Amino acid sequence: MSDDSKKSSPEEPHPEDALGRRTFLRRVSGIGAALSAVMVGFPVLRAFVSPSFTRAKPDAWVKVADDIALLDVGTPVRVNFVQTLQDAWVQTRTLNGVWLYTEDGEKFKAYNGHCTHLGCSYVHDKERGDFFCPCHHGQFDIKTGNVLAGPPPRPLDELPVEIRDSAVFVKYADFRLGVPDKIEA
Repeated sequence: MSDDSKKSSPEEPHPEDALGRRTFLRRVSGIGAALSAVMVGFPVLRAFVSPSFTRAKPDAWVKVADDIALLDVGTPVRVNFVQTLQDAWVQTRTLNGVWLYTEDGEKFKAYNGHCTHLGCSYVHDKERGDFFCPCHHGQFDIKTGNVLAGPPPRPLDELPVEIRDSAVFVKYADFRLGVPDKIEA
């Protein structure tokens, strides 16, 4: 054989170069797989772990009236609002209501919109001047929320009220129904 035939042609790879390319491709593939695993795994892991790190319940203060000047003095007004609750991955929206009442336009009372007997919605009876629950004929005093007639076991559930920048905020809560004690549900 001649010396010319021993020389490798430019088309044939050198063994050292081929090993270097293979190593490089393995490393690039490994880094790509690791990045893909992190990009997919982090959101999945966060989705499973994050509900266990949820914060305490948010403040239950709800804005129920924009301007106290728009509320009638001596006449109760029902205000409905949607409340959104987040429990881990489940989001629930409920329609709640409160009755606002003021005698002087400065101090307000707010009553939970559910009857204390079985949770029915009650109405303002203008003729009698009280609240009336049509389900079981419960009657409540507008000024105090006390039971006037019917089967309700306790007065209407009064809620804390705050006035902030002429808007009315109520700290909404639901209470157990059909029991004489006011126990938060």
